[in-house]
Amino acid sequence: MQAARHSNPTNDVLDTHTQLRAAREVLRMEAVAVWKLSTTINHAFTHAIELVRNSSGSVIVTGMGKAGLVGQKIAATLASTGTRSHFMHPAEAFHGDLGRVGQDDVVLMLTQSGETGEVVQLLPSLREMRVPVIAITASGESKVGRAATCVLELGDLEEACSLGLAPSTSTTAMLALGDALALVLSKLAGFAAEDFARFHPGGSLGFKLSKVDDHMRPLEECRVAEDTKTVREVIVNCSRPGRRSGAVMLVSEAGELSGIFTDSDLARLVECREEQALDRPIREVMTKSCARVQLGARTELAIEILAERKISELPVVDREGCPVGMIDVTDVMSSTGKQDESDDQRPTIRVFPNSTSDPKSQGEVA
Repeated sequence: MQAARHSNPTNDVLDTHTQLRAAREVLRMEAVAVWKLSTTINHAFTHAIELVRNSSGSVIVTGMGKAGLVGQKIAATLASTGTRSHFMHPAEAFHGDLGRVGQDDVVLMLTQSGETGEVVQLLPSLREMRVPVIAITASGESKVGRAATCVLELGDLEEACSLGLAPSTSTTAMLALGDALALVLSKLAGFAAEDFARFHPGGSLGFKLSKVDDHMRPLEECRVAEDTKTVREVIVNCSRPGRRSGAVMLVSEAGELSGIFTDSDLARLVECREEQALDRPIREVMTKSCARVQLGARTELAIEILAERKISELPVVDREGCPVGMIDVTDVMSSTGKQDESDDQRPTIRVFPNSTSDPKSQGEVA
C-alpha cells in the first residue's frame, strides 16, 4: 500500500490558525529579506550594469539546483526585456557547453554559498577566456566571490524553511535582485512597449500591443461606396463574397472617409417606416462623425474604442483620412477573450450578403 503523504504525526496537530501563522511567517521572512536587500544595495550593482552595457554579447546565466531554476527565470526576464541572455547549466558547461560562451559575453553566476562545486569548477576556464563574471552570492569572501569581476552580495540570510535548510529566502532574494538587474538595463536601453510587443507576439498582451495593420480586413475585402449614391444603390452594389463586415465605409469625392452605414442603420430606417430614404443620398442617413483609427495605431487602442463606444466596426484610415481597411469586433474580441456586453437587443436586418457583423453599429453612438 502506498504510504500516505505527510505521514509525520506532528502534522496532524497543526490547526488552521497554526498553518496560517506559519505561512505568514514564511512570507514575512522573505519580504524582509528583499526589503533589507533594497537598503544594502550599493555601487556594485551599477558596476554590474556597466559590465553588461559595455558587452556586445549576451548575458550567460548559470547556477545549480534551486539557484539554477531561479537563473532560468532571470535569463528569460533579461531576454524578454531587451537584454540578450541564455541559461547555461554548470554541469553541462563543464562537459562542452562552455563553447557557448564568447569573450564578448558576461557570465552571471548564482550561488548562495559561493562554494557550489559545479559552479566553482567553471571559474578557471572563464578566467582563461577573460570573460567578466557577475556573482550573486551571500559573501564576496567565498570562492566565487573572490574570483568574480563584480559581486552582488545577498548578505547573511536565514532560510524560511523550518529546518533552515531548503532554499527559500535566499532564492527569493536572488530572483528580486535579478529582476532589478534586468529591468534597470531595460529602462536604460529605452525599451518601449513596441519592443515588448515584438518579443511577445503571442497571447492577449502581445495582441493588444501589435498594430491594427496586422489585424484589419484589407480594403479589397471591405464595402466602400461614394456618399453621393443612394442607400438602395449601395445595398445592391456593395455585396462581397465570403466572410465580410456588415458595415459600408462611405467616401467623399476626394476619397476621404466621410461616414459609415451599417446593418443597424438600415434596420432603423425600416423600423421608422422611412422607406423613402432608400432613394436619397446615403450621406443624409449615414453616421458622419464615425469613430476611426489611423494606420499604425496599436490594436489596444482599437479594442478600447470598440468597447467604450459599443460598436462593431472601426474604419482604419491613412494620414490623409482615406480608408485602408476595417477592424471588426469579431476579429479582435475573439483574440482577447472579451465579449460585447451591450444591452442593445434590437433585431437586425441582414442586407449585406455573407455579413457576420454584430448588430450594434456606429450609428448608435452619439
